[in-house]
Amino acid sequence: MEEVVATRYVTPLREGGSLPGIVEADDLGTYVMKFTGAGQGRKTLVAEVICGELGRRLGLRIPELVTIQLDPVIGLAEPDQEVQELLKASAGLNLGMDYLPGSLGFDPLAYEVGPEEAGRIVWFDALINNVDRSWRNPNMLVWHGDCWLIDHGATMIWHHNWPGAEASAAKPYNASDHVLAPFGPDIAAAAAELAPLVTEELLTEVAAEVPDAWLADEPGFGTTDELRRAYVAPLLSRAAGIHERVVMEAPTRTRPSQAPGWLTEHLAPWPHPTKQDRAAQAHTGPATEEAGR
Repeated sequence: MEEVVATRYVTPLREGGSLPGIVEADDLGTYVMKFTGAGQGRKTLVAEVICGELGRRLGLRIPELVTIQLDPVIGLAEPDQEVQELLKASAGLNLGMDYLPGSLGFDPLAYEVGPEEAGRIVWFDALINNVDRSWRNPNMLVWHGDCWLIDHGATMIWHHNWPGAEASAAKPYNASDHVLAPFGPDIAAAAAELAPLVTEELLTEVAAEVPDAWLADEPGFGTTDELRRAYVAPLLSRAAGIHERVVMEAPTRTRPSQAPGWLTEHLAPWPHPTKQDRAAQAHTGPATEEAGR
């Protein structure tokens, strides 16, 4: 990955639990920056690199990743004390994801995905055991009419407990709540296309992208190269047959679309509500409430 230097802290993104921020860098690029000092720790950044770079090499749309050198002094003008503390705790090398200006959060009621693309994304999420692409939190953006995948920190949960990694990686993947489950994902076709591409050589190449600083001092491993090999093994074995262990049942529950009202009205069955309908409802609402008292 390319390494850049942060030159300006623009604003925090409070939608994310780790409080990522938008920064500008010396390559004139703008990035969503994720910090080593965040509460989730550096393993989140390791997962972002391995899964993000793997997905990009498999042809999925994932924004370009870079490493970003941070001098906390660039955030001195930030008034939020929490942000100040996060920047101070994250001096050095952090992770950046290319910022997609004008992108919209994915909503399955506002954007349709074909079975082929849905299958490729669900298969990839099954491979990396992504538990954070559900209807609750899709972690997908729509940019220039295409779906882009973001936020892969909550993947490969086995790397939080290496002694149980082999058993954890052998478990099925429950896609019942996956945001793309309603689109009939063709997982078998995706496996036939993508599984042969997940080789030991490819995974070794991807693991090599992780900076040594984020892998150092891991209990049970003598060197960072030994730890990198530990990341390769579960993914390699999982790629061969995970498509046969994807569970697709009824979702836990439904929820209304988060799309704006002007859009959901035009996605609803005919007849669409008219301005006159809304005006009449607004006019009669208070009287109806008063009559019911």
